[in-house]
Amino acid sequence: MSRRTHPLLLLALVAAALTPTAQAADERLLAAARAAQPAVVEALRDMVAIESGTMDAPGLARMADDVEKRLKALGAAVERRKATVGHSEVLIARFTGTGKRKLMLQGHMDTVYWPGTLKTQPYKEDGNRLYGPGIADDKGGLAVMMHAVALLHASGWKDYAQLTLLVNGDEESGSNGSGALIAELASAHDTVLSFEPTAATSTPQGEGVLLNAAGATSLTMTVKGRTSHAGAAPQLGRNALMEAAYQMLQTQDIDKTVPGAQLNWTLLETGKTRNQIPELATVGGDVRLTQADAGERLLAAVKAKVAEGKRVPDTEVTLVLGKGRPPFVGDARTLALAKKAQAIYAELGGRKLALHPGTGGGTDAAFAQQSGKAGVLESMGLPGAGYHARDEYIEIDTIVPRLYLTSRMLVELGRE
Repeated sequence: MSRRTHPLLLLALVAAALTPTAQAADERLLAAARAAQPAVVEALRDMVAIESGTMDAPGLARMADDVEKRLKALGAAVERRKATVGHSEVLIARFTGTGKRKLMLQGHMDTVYWPGTLKTQPYKEDGNRLYGPGIADDKGGLAVMMHAVALLHASGWKDYAQLTLLVNGDEESGSNGSGALIAELASAHDTVLSFEPTAATSTPQGEGVLLNAAGATSLTMTVKGRTSHAGAAPQLGRNALMEAAYQMLQTQDIDKTVPGAQLNWTLLETGKTRNQIPELATVGGDVRLTQADAGERLLAAVKAKVAEGKRVPDTEVTLVLGKGRPPFVGDARTLALAKKAQAIYAELGGRKLALHPGTGGGTDAAFAQQSGKAGVLESMGLPGAGYHARDEYIEIDTIVPRLYLTSRMLVELGRE
């Protein structure tokens, strides 16, 4: 770790050390949040029942139909667009109010789970936990978004010029078909709240909001060799698999020389026949970035390392860095929003809200922040655990606090 502390991390540490001055809770909003909890639980059950893996076109279409119906029930004008890449859609719900501020809420309807996962990981309630594939990431976020808006509109709240809810279907596969649209829409708003989940209250880090997140992309290494008979004349071939393995080992720690970058080789595709020297090998790497230019610096470092030498003569190695998702690097407005959220949470009997300085997971908050025109805060969704793994869950007793947080944030932002 560098001896220098990132300015935003330093601000976060200072802010976390200060206890917000607790004000009395808005009892009207708190009562509305409590009354809404059964509807949130029902929505979670129904949405989890629709399997919507990020590569599952039929499942995503069913999920889009469900979300569109819910958004229209809120009284929104709903636009449904095809993503520019892939087979998912983007839903844009708009409300026009009587205030001055333009506010945007965003979440995603796709999950990492393949069709059939519900058979072994069904929706269930166990104590304070609701389980189900994608229930935290990000169907819980969608439920909070929509029900917070519902309870506010039921109270007659219109203190905004424009309120936009954006729901995309390719977040888990990089948002390649929706990222540009997210950036475009966010640039027309003053504030964007993003509804990815946060850590469960029972974890060491505790529930909070997120100030930074890594960018995510891919690095592909292709090795071209020459085929030959593996038994009769292996010496005539140029083994692409062996060269790929050599280069993977040679570059496995290269990211340690590139500040703001992380590389892990995770995929290898090569030969199809046991008795044939493979002429082609393709290696896929997971890349995480915390600085805007770190991807290009990482690519240059890997290329330089590969150029130092080969294990198998007469092989060709090419490297391609994917476009991917940029890093989310919170600014002063992010910190101000986070401190506002802390103060609101403190209204609930001094409830604590951590300011999480960063995560290795990517987020569409990065696209929302790209133009620099909107203040952006991430992790307004439900606390839980098990994302991208088995037995994903949310904590039931956090539903009311999170509804209250979102609705109070919107009220406060509308007043500014």
